[in-house]
Amino acid sequence: MKKILFLLVLCFGFQKSHSQVLMSLIFGDKLNSPNIEFGLEGGANFSTISNLDSDHRTDFNLGFYFDFNLKNPSWMFNTGVIVKSTMGADNVAIYSLNDEKLDAVFAEGSVKRTINYFNVPLMIKYKFDNNIYIKVGTQLGLLSTANDMFHQNYYGDDLEYKNNIRDKIHVVDAGLALGLGYRLKTGKYGMNLGLQYYYGLVPLLKGDNSPTQYNRSLYVTAGLPIGKGKAAKKAAEKKKKAEEGLGQ
Repeated sequence: MKKILFLLVLCFGFQKSHSQVLMSLIFGDKLNSPNIEFGLEGGANFSTISNLDSDHRTDFNLGFYFDFNLKNPSWMFNTGVIVKSTMGADNVAIYSLNDEKLDAVFAEGSVKRTINYFNVPLMIKYKFDNNIYIKVGTQLGLLSTANDMFHQNYYGDDLEYKNNIRDKIHVVDAGLALGLGYRLKTGKYGMNLGLQYYYGLVPLLKGDNSPTQYNRSLYVTAGLPIGKGKAAKKAAEKKKKAEEGLGQ
């Protein structure tokens, strides 16, 4: 458990997603046990912001997961960290940048809103005998960066301007999460193919006069156990040595 907590802290401390993935690969076999499955998980997510005239945006997500077996083998506690988890919206309406020249340049342009979080799902998972599973719970998010990217084709040139809006976004996000998936029996330990929907309940924007908006995101993921084979081999060797010791 100490190793798990240590890795979680590392993931919130670093700003580059490849650093967390590297740490996960290094500690993979140490984080697996007969009652815990650890693995990497990633895929695509489709996000939007409620009550905002905009289009959904498509991004990639990447992180790691833990499945803790409960007393009944069909029930598990599912958690982890989505270390690369971009939300936001595309084609947000143009607004003033309080600069006459910039406003004139981007008057007919478009805005992409990019909000990056470290997201932590906390879910109860149930697996049926046919390897289909469902899960339900909550998801907590810690804000990393938030930017509006203005884009305009200006007399044949593509112009962009990044407007940092992090101070306008609540640092903590939280909401409900619901998932459905299938445990694909490929290889010795298989992999998870899943869908997960996030329904944000914390208002996105700060300020009493700000419009009430919430994050929404659909995740399409594939999860692969990391180091489980090596962990199982170590456990078998340890058990064998213990049995040999008892036999002497």
